[in-house]
Amino acid sequence: MASPRPTTLAVSLSDLAKMIDHSLLHPTMTDDEVLAGLQISKKYNVATACVKPYHILFAKKHLEGSSVLICPVIGFPHGNSTAEVKVFEAKRAVYEGGKEVDMVVNIGRVRSGKWEYVKNEIDKVNEVVVEGGAILKVIFENDYLMEEEIIKLCEICTEVGVAYVKTSTGYGFIKLPSGDYNYKGATIPHLELMRKYAGSNVQIKAAGGVRTLDDLLRVRALGVSRVGATATTEIIDEAVRRGIGSERTSVEVSWEGV
Repeated sequence: MASPRPTTLAVSLSDLAKMIDHSLLHPTMTDDEVLAGLQISKKYNVATACVKPYHILFAKKHLEGSSVLICPVIGFPHGNSTAEVKVFEAKRAVYEGGKEVDMVVNIGRVRSGKWEYVKNEIDKVNEVVVEGGAILKVIFENDYLMEEEIIKLCEICTEVGVAYVKTSTGYGFIKLPSGDYNYKGATIPHLELMRKYAGSNVQIKAAGGVRTLDDLLRVRALGVSRVGATATTEIIDEAVRRGIGSERTSVEVSWEGV
């Protein structure tokens, strides 16, 4: 029988801000738009600013003097680079200043059941990231996967010893019966599944669909310690409106409609 979901949490504003990797990954973002996002990251003192590899040095310059870390993505968003290219990209990203690296798995190889390949790729990337003094988050892209594939990835990532497993890129669009494309991103059932099968030393990152304070509180209640978000301003400003401040206070977690 599943454990009941928590209905209250004790949180401070800093607790919530340091859950957020502020996402600056849309392919059309201009340098000015990225700069505005870096300023938001500094204003709210989030955990990291999540950037594309060519923006690492740009982010390093504009985040100087803050505690906000740089989180570059590699093999993003479809995970289709060869393992050798991902290793090179990860090593370069860490060398340029990335302190956390988000890598997309080879989704086709996961769905093909080529687990030796998948594990070897994750292991090699994790090795160069850790050697460079950073940590690795492995992106699954759950919208494309079956539950048993998510479970197997959690087990592999636990065995390899990565820092985080992550639900999605936010760009894993699937074709709907209507012909439109959309994605689910981080769903409650998938987060519960990942928390169950990832080892206790592996943290969970939710990405895609965490857009409100209630969303953030719900995933935190499930054991998620990091989220990818573009709605940082809306989330933190709502927390302030609800009276969450520098000291931890008890807040209600709403499961209505979930």
